[in-house]
Amino acid sequence: MIDRRLLTNFDWTLFGLTLLIAAIGVLNMYSATVSYKLIGTPYFLKQSYWILLGLFLVVLVCSIDYHLLEDISYWVYGVILLLLVLVMVVGKTSMGATRWLHLGFINIQPSEPMKIVIIMVFARFFNGYPALQGLSFRDLGHPLLLLGGPALLIMKQPDLGTAILVVLIACSMVLYVGVRWRTAVSVILTMIPLGYGVWHYYLREYQKNRLLNFIDPERDPLGSGYHIIQSKIAVGSGGFLGKGYLHGTQSHLRFLPEQHTDFAFSVFAEEWGFVGCLVMVVLYLFLILWGLHIAGRCNDRLGSLLAVGVTAMLFWHIIINMGMVIGLFPVVGVPLPFFSYGGTSMVTSMVGVGILLNISMRRFMF
Repeated sequence: MIDRRLLTNFDWTLFGLTLLIAAIGVLNMYSATVSYKLIGTPYFLKQSYWILLGLFLVVLVCSIDYHLLEDISYWVYGVILLLLVLVMVVGKTSMGATRWLHLGFINIQPSEPMKIVIIMVFARFFNGYPALQGLSFRDLGHPLLLLGGPALLIMKQPDLGTAILVVLIACSMVLYVGVRWRTAVSVILTMIPLGYGVWHYYLREYQKNRLLNFIDPERDPLGSGYHIIQSKIAVGSGGFLGKGYLHGTQSHLRFLPEQHTDFAFSVFAEEWGFVGCLVMVVLYLFLILWGLHIAGRCNDRLGSLLAVGVTAMLFWHIIINMGMVIGLFPVVGVPLPFFSYGGTSMVTSMVGVGILLNISMRRFMF
């Protein structure tokens, strides 16, 4: 029998905010792809179907006690880790990257759910590992092992953007728990030679070009710098009020690459201008602050850790994507939550919202 208090305490603010952003994303998707000559279901309809699936998963996640996530976290971690290994062996290759597993009727990208799974395993570990004086370098040994395997496998696909996100989510949770200043300095010093090794022996040539083009996009304006240049043109041409819905020239004349996925916000910026972008930034800011609000009023440590992890996941997606489309960050293929086209990304983000709703609904029970 369902406890009536769960329904009474349902967080309609978070739910409504998520639906509003997703609805704006569908409208933007229609504009971004209206010039496409497609055979089959249009992208905006596919996105709508993914949203409906995501809402079903939100209800499913809300129906269970979030403490169950602690019990199954390591099992799910093992399954997703195995899927990441299978991607390297029998994965589907597209545009030079091997990131998907073909399951007959659907393709899945295991790196996406790993964002949720890393939140679960870190929450479980730190929930039973209090660090009153802050985490020492030795305390980070186990979490780094949990993080290192998935991050390296995802980077090997290659998927630098998702690997960076998984690391940033984990680091955000570690900082929330608390780190001794000596430990922080030691980690930073360790990252210097590690970064050198990654640059010379792990990154592929096109990934290096993306980072170099972030510094100077004009070094290859018709090649690897094209994405950044066209995106900045689209954003800048929107002006204060924008060109109007369905009147963006960069997208409709197909100058803007990946305009329905990674650069969907560029399409929105051109059509709605500074005012529209400001509205979207405020909506996303409210979403992040509400997530932190849920973490702050949670009565148990596990719920707070899960809420911080999910909020960090959404935050870094938003920051990196918006920074990417205006040239503040390199192009690393990070979608904008609830806005960019992508089924696995939409489902992952919706599951994250489901976890936040779950924690908010059960805050009175612990």
